[in-house]
Order: sequence, then structure tokens, then C-alpha cells
Amino acid sequence: MKDQAESLRLRLQRRHGLKPKTKAIAVVSGKGGVGKSNFSLNFSISLSKRGLNVLLFDMDIGMGNLDILMGRSSERTIVDYLTGTSRITDIIMEGPEGVKFIGGGTGLGQLVNQDRLGTLSDDLDTFLEEYDYLIFDMGAGISQESLKFLLSVHEIIVITTPEPTALMDAYAIIKYLHLADAKLPFQLVANRTNSVQEGSATLNRLTKVVKRFLDMEPVWLGVLPDDRSVQQAVNRQIPFMTFNPKSKASLALEELVSRYIEGVGQIPANQSVSFVSRLKKFLFER
Repeated sequence: MKDQAESLRLRLQRRHGLKPKTKAIAVVSGKGGVGKSNFSLNFSISLSKRGLNVLLFDMDIGMGNLDILMGRSSERTIVDYLTGTSRITDIIMEGPEGVKFIGGGTGLGQLVNQDRLGTLSDDLDTFLEEYDYLIFDMGAGISQESLKFLLSVHEIIVITTPEPTALMDAYAIIKYLHLADAKLPFQLVANRTNSVQEGSATLNRLTKVVKRFLDMEPVWLGVLPDDRSVQQAVNRQIPFMTFNPKSKASLALEELVSRYIEGVGQIPANQSVSFVSRLKKFLFER
């Protein structure tokens, strides 16, 4: 399979010191409750199962829930790092199926210090080459600080559902980010759909609006079905890819990841600047 060949190529490049730049992805949604964090976690697991090194970063700082979804308790989180009580290497935890993750933590009641964000970019630079993918599961809303991360990644994955409010909010976040950087690529995922046809219609409606008002065409990444086993997995605090690998949602996500690796899994030539370099530019620009 093409995705297996691509995974092997990346591993061989890493082994011989020819590893390409880490690809940074931000996963966003216009509203809560559309399955964004669940997608981020299971998308990361699927990549990791293909032999790719993934660092999953819970950016819902102070209100993180990725560790809950995977049934893990994070001894240290990004909150500990941002408050200066832990080093960056101390907060990288072992997740399921080989995924490494940084928890969002709880209780951060103050704005992130600009200097501390600068330190974060320096610290990331020291070990980022160990990973093929850095995936940011973004929190709700966009702050000044989170916008800098969003503009620094290589692409944005937008999660929506067929609900009209979810579609409206997905368009709103695409518009906001597109106006900030017209070159930022977007991938669309329709989640919790009753059928492939409903998912395709959902993505088609969103794409039409984006093309009409923003003169930009996002890529359709895939459709994920509404699946009872997903809720069962959430209740058991087990990623649904692990809970039931043969479920409709798991199989659909595997197909989605295969298409992703075959099509857009690598950094485009016109975006060859590393994530950390881009982040430093936005952090320190005047």
C-alpha cells in the first residue's frame, strides 16, 4: 500500500540522517462538541501505527481533556511548563500506540507570558526533529497566543458536523484564519455523519461558501460516521481505534489517514520553513 511505502520511506530517511522537517498540523473546530479532540487523538494513533513518530499537543491550556479520552493521568502538563515548574522534556508523556503527548492541564488562571512562549519555541527546536508529525489539538476560540501557533503550522484540519451551527462556526474560523494568512492550507473533515452521502453534502456546502466568499478551495480529507462504539470508547476512556479497531469509525479513519499520507501528508515545497522558525517570527515580530 502507498501509505505503508510512505511510512517506510520516512523511517529510512530518519535512519540515514535525511529526515524531512516535522510537519505541524493544527486541528480546529468552530464550536465545541463536534469530536475535535477525539479526532486528534485517534488520527495520531493511526499515524503512529504506521511507524510514524507523533507528538500530540493539547492546546486547550488549563482545560485539557486528551488525557481523559485516553484514560491517562498526566503527572505534568503544559501548565507546569508555562508556570516554570517543569522542563519541556518533563511534560512529554507516553500515550497509546506509541503516541507521545503533552497534556493541557487544568487551572491556568493567567495569560501566557510572551517570554515563556519564546522559551517554548526554543525548547521545541531542541527535539522536534525526533518527530514526523506535531499535532496541536486547539482549544475553543482564538486568542492572541493561539493565533500565533495557528499561523505557524503547515496546515489546518477543520472538524465539522452536518449541524448548521457547526458549519457556520467552521466557516467563521476558516475565514478568520484565511484573512490572517491567505496561503494557509485547510483540510475538511465531516464527523458524526449518518452516511457518506450526508458527509459529502456537508463538505460540499461548506466548500461552496468558502469558495464563494473567500475565493479559496479547501481539501476534503474525509467523512467519519456517527458510530455508537465511539461513545462507548469515550465512556471507557479508551481511544476508539483501540477500543474497536473494526468499528465503522475506526475503519473510516484508517481510510482517511491512508488518503492523507498518499496525498497531503508531506510539507509542500512552498512551505518548507520549519514550524519553530515560523513561530519565532510571529512571536517576536513588532
